[in-house]
Amino acid sequence: MNVKKDFPIFDEYPNLVYLDSGATTHKPHKVINTITEFYQKNYGTVHRGIYDLSVKSTEEYNQARKCVQTFINSKSDKNIIFTRGTTDSINLAAFGYLENTLKDNDEIIITEIEHHANFVPWQQLAKKHNISLKFAPIEDDGTLNLNKFKELINKKTTFIAVTHISNVLGTILPIKEIIELAKENNAKVLIDGAQAIAHQKVNIQDLDPDFYCFSGHKMYGPTGIGICYASDSILEQMQPITFGGDMIETVKKEGTTFTQAPLKFEAGTPPIVEAIGLKSAINYIDEKNIDSIKIHEDNLTKIALKEMEKIDWISIIGSAQKRSSTISFNIDGIHPHDLGTILDTENIAIRVGHHCAQPTMKRFNVPATARVSFGIYNNENEIDLFIKSLHTAREVFGF
Repeated sequence: MNVKKDFPIFDEYPNLVYLDSGATTHKPHKVINTITEFYQKNYGTVHRGIYDLSVKSTEEYNQARKCVQTFINSKSDKNIIFTRGTTDSINLAAFGYLENTLKDNDEIIITEIEHHANFVPWQQLAKKHNISLKFAPIEDDGTLNLNKFKELINKKTTFIAVTHISNVLGTILPIKEIIELAKENNAKVLIDGAQAIAHQKVNIQDLDPDFYCFSGHKMYGPTGIGICYASDSILEQMQPITFGGDMIETVKKEGTTFTQAPLKFEAGTPPIVEAIGLKSAINYIDEKNIDSIKIHEDNLTKIALKEMEKIDWISIIGSAQKRSSTISFNIDGIHPHDLGTILDTENIAIRVGHHCAQPTMKRFNVPATARVSFGIYNNENEIDLFIKSLHTAREVFGF
C-alpha cells in the first residue's frame, strides 16, 4: 500500500520514518484540504442561524454525524455523541451515566492493562462512592484469561470497562465475549476503541456494547474530536455533565430543561470543523478499505516481529497471537528514552515511556518500553531501516 504521497508531512520530511501512529496519525491532503476549504468558503455556526452559511454548515455537521453512524454501523445517528476525544467520552460515561446509577456495594471491573483514560475515571468514581474496583489479570503473553475474568463477575458487578486493543501490547481483547458476559450478568459495558478504530472494522450492531469510545486524531482525522457511542437504554438514563449552548431546550429563572440526545450531551459551540474533518478522514479510510488497511498493517507487524525475534538483545513485551500493529520492546543495556533519542537522529520516530499505562508497566515489571506502531503510510523498507537503527543504537553504546 503506497500512500505516502497522500500525506504532506512526508513532503516536508521525505526521510521521516514515522512509527508512532498509536499515539496519533498524520493527516492526508484530503482531510487538510477539507478543513481549509470549509474555513475559507463555508464556515458558519450550526443550529443557530437561518442565513445561508449557517444552514450549509449545519447540513455538513449533521452529515458528519451520519458518516460516523455508517462507519461503525450504529442503528441511529442519535447514538453518536461528539466529544473532545476518547478520554472525554469515557468521562462522560463515568460521570454522566454510571455515577447516577450506582448503588451501595456495586463493583466495577477493568483490566490491569488499561490506558490511564480508562483507568483513572473508574478509580476516582470508586473512591468517591466507596465502591469496589476490580482488576482482571493479564497473562504473561499479554492475553486476557476469560476464565479468570469470569471469576471476578458476581451479582454486585454493575459495570465493565475494557480496551479493545492494548495501546502497549497490541493485544486484541475478546470484547465480543466480554460484552456477552456483561449482558448475561446484567452489567453495562464500555469499550475503549481508541487503538482499534483505524485498524479493523468495528460493527456496533454486531458487538452491541453499551458504550464504544474513540478519537478522530488516531484515525487520520483532526484532534479535538471524539465519539461516545451510547446505546438507546443508556441515553435514557445518562445525564449531561456540561451545560449551556446547544444542549438547552428552555431556560427560566425557575429551572432549565434539556434537549434530546445527542445534543443533550454536547454543551457549547460544538467541534464543527473537527467533525467535518473527521468525516473526511472516514471517507479516506473507506476509499482505502479498512480490511485492506488491516491486511497491510498485519503484514508489517508480522515482518517486524520476525526480524526483532531474531535478535537476542531485544525483549518484546507481550506475545499474543491475536494482536494489532503495535509492538512494545526493550533493548538490553539501553534505556528506552536513550533509544528514542538515538533513533530520532536516524529520522525514525518511535514512542518511549510508560505510554499512559503505568499499571501495565508494573504488570510486566518494566519502568518503560520503546514502542512502534504502524499506520497506513508505513512500508517494509521502513522496517529494514528501523531494524538497522537498533543495531546503530547498540554500537553507539559500545555493545
